[in-house]
Amino acid sequence: MHKLLTGQTGDVAGDYAIVVSRYNDSITFKLRDAAISTLTAAGVSSFSITVCEVPGAWEIPLIAKKLAATKRYAAILTLGAVIKGETTHDEHINRQVSLSLGQLSLEFGIPILFGVLTTNTLEQAIHRAGGNVGNKGEECATAALEMVRLVRKL
Repeated sequence: MHKLLTGQTGDVAGDYAIVVSRYNDSITFKLRDAAISTLTAAGVSSFSITVCEVPGAWEIPLIAKKLAATKRYAAILTLGAVIKGETTHDEHINRQVSLSLGQLSLEFGIPILFGVLTTNTLEQAIHRAGGNVGNKGEECATAALEMVRLVRKL
């Protein structure tokens, strides 16, 4: 017999941070709004949500690290949109941002959620920011809530 632990139920109270890129803000601010709505619908007070805007996705890890170092936040959600262009610039940004955020989560022992879209086209990004594929900001917030509950059980 085994014991199954999930984060599907439990307390979600606490402070949450959202780091959102202003680059491609027609996309990223839809992600931000959906994340905030999801957190508040789950019972997180709007006064417990800190939103930090950064210029682009590249700057997200530094601010996530500063937030994590405060030990104030139950989870940090990171939101951005890196859309492929004519060069491989997007690949370098995506690789470094994802690796940095994963490392920060392990280093600080808190959920740092990756809600950075890495799409080939603007159309794909639109579909992931409330279009026919849903809203990745909402998905990121839902995952954050589940991870907070699970971490608290451990």
